[in-house]
Amino acid sequence: MKVLVFGANGKTGRTVVERAAAAGHEVTAFVRSSEQSEALNVKLAQGDATSRTDVDAAMQGQEAVIDTIGGKTPYKDTDLESSAAATIIASMQANGVRRLIATSMLGVGDSKGNAPLYARLLVSTFLRGADKDKLAMEAEVAGSGLDWTILRPAILTDDGATGDVHVLPEGTDEKAHKITRADVAEFMVQQLSDTNYLHQSIVIANS
Repeated sequence: MKVLVFGANGKTGRTVVERAAAAGHEVTAFVRSSEQSEALNVKLAQGDATSRTDVDAAMQGQEAVIDTIGGKTPYKDTDLESSAAATIIASMQANGVRRLIATSMLGVGDSKGNAPLYARLLVSTFLRGADKDKLAMEAEVAGSGLDWTILRPAILTDDGATGDVHVLPEGTDEKAHKITRADVAEFMVQQLSDTNYLHQSIVIANS
């Protein structure tokens, strides 16, 4: 499958690119600057994810999109993720690309009940800007009319993949504590061919 990955220079995005390429997908990494992207070893598309012109140029011929965009100052108010999502969605609609997998975070929307106390404190303090932007991003995705899935991972770690990803049941207060980036990336790539969570926002965790 031809897959366009946004946020490919981030920690999670880089891992998604690696896992998708290893799974045999034809990957295009959308990056703001190519200077730090040579190690990705896939096709690069350089530009601004909020620029329709740049996104359209990368979107042509794609079959699916994985959005891992995240701001670098999560404590500040921003509209980076929601603006990028709106641009990406408009381009997907115009170019006939249906499958969209986006990453959000634990504590957004109705996943607050799945967040342990320390995670809720993080969301209300250090991540307060990101929380608002991700909530707006999720609204863009959910209203897109596309074949979307939103992942809300628990606190991310840089440990190796465990292969054990738990999807928390909707409407419960079961707590999600942590998950490795490698497991998040692998799970996102799996969703390219898995429709079990179509049109759902799901919490995932190792524990």
